[in-house]
Amino acid sequence: MMRSLNLQEGRCVNMRSLCSRNLLLYFKNKTSVFFSLLGAMISFILFVVFLKQNMVQEWHHMPDSIKMMDLWLIGGTLSVTAITTTLTTLGRMIIDESRGVLNDFYLTDVSRFKIKISYMLSAAMIGFMMQMMMLAVMLGYFALADGLAILWPKTVPLVILALISALVSVAVNMLIVQFVHRVETMNAIDSVISAAAGFLVGTYIPIGVLPHFAQVIIKLTPGAYVSSLYRQIMMNDQTHSIFGTGHSLTVFNQQMGVQLDWTHLLDINQTYQVIGWIFLAGILLIFVTELIRKSHAAVTMTN
Repeated sequence: MMRSLNLQEGRCVNMRSLCSRNLLLYFKNKTSVFFSLLGAMISFILFVVFLKQNMVQEWHHMPDSIKMMDLWLIGGTLSVTAITTTLTTLGRMIIDESRGVLNDFYLTDVSRFKIKISYMLSAAMIGFMMQMMMLAVMLGYFALADGLAILWPKTVPLVILALISALVSVAVNMLIVQFVHRVETMNAIDSVISAAAGFLVGTYIPIGVLPHFAQVIIKLTPGAYVSSLYRQIMMNDQTHSIFGTGHSLTVFNQQMGVQLDWTHLLDINQTYQVIGWIFLAGILLIFVTELIRKSHAAVTMTN
């Protein structure tokens, strides 16, 4: 796209046009779209090719174990998708800064904070859309391979959670991105997080088989709670039907990361509360850092 806007064009700039621009640039770059989904696709392919059979054998005594493992994988992969796609989209801000595009935007009537919000909103929209796309792809594959089907009443909670997941991922990722000013650094961060996301949300290996230290790291990762919510929405009816409400259900949910365990297993409402607090804390920290930046800029100009 053009380097950016001249002053006359800049007067017409608003948050809606900035969001539209970011969406267009993301979907126009097919390579960027592919690599933003790479972490999610890796977890999906690894599961289908290498991990699925071992996990099914471990839970072979459980009815419909194949479908249950499919649902488990879908929950983790959707969480990874939200993390990686929003991070890649927020990287557009660093690219714009390196090319001087942000300086052109700063000459318009839109405030710096609103410009930052426009990047976050477009990232959230992309994160939501790509989760829906990955959900459709995985459900289509597992429907053909294993006869898996999601009941229609579960679609509304899944869509709502996809939106929440996108917003939380944007808030957390922006806390990192706003301190990055070089494209090379952003690319390195993107690569590391994309590679690690599958481990951090408990998609490659069930949390219950990991050592305690690794479990704590996963439980400190916001994406793990999103993954837990996806799994609870999709799996709770089946797990209660299979295990009832006894010790076996607790062991399964704890081992597979369907519910995360602190002093007790977090139920779905408690997990939503954790996600809500993470989102609010992220937005507050972004707002505070913006105020600090403004204060520092004012002091610098005064001096």
